Amino acid sequence: MVDDVGFGLLLDRQQCLALLRTASLGRVIYTHRAMPAVRPVRFTVVDDAVVFAVPPGSPLYAGARDAVVAFEADEFAADLGAGWYVSLLGRATESGAVDLGERTCPCPAPARTSHRFLRVPAETISGHRIACHAE
Repeated sequence: MVDDVGFGLLLDRQQCLALLRTASLGRVIYTHRAMPAVRPVRFTVVDDAVVFAVPPGSPLYAGARDAVVAFEADEFAADLGAGWYVSLLGRATESGAVDLGERTCPCPAPARTSHRFLRVPAETISGHRIACHAE
């Protein structure tokens, strides 16, 4: 089904979650000092929620923990002619540590054991698949 503004094929909940499972970098949209803020995060999908690590003293941790946040991930072709994006809303809560597997940073810096994990359930989720106009 095409959405009401003609911006691609509207995806159902299961399609959105399946696409999120293929991505490893997303953006958390939260409130910091009464203003909107956006931070990229490496994440994984556990059940119907995204989970990501965050330093406990950071503005992201302070602004997102126990608050409603938005989360977005996408993937587009280099020419932006095709791709997808998924957005979700949910209340971020602290979660136990999860295995982020290959999605952790490959840099040589030592792992930070002090990070906390936030879990954002897909209370509402939507997504679109975008195809080249020539197709």
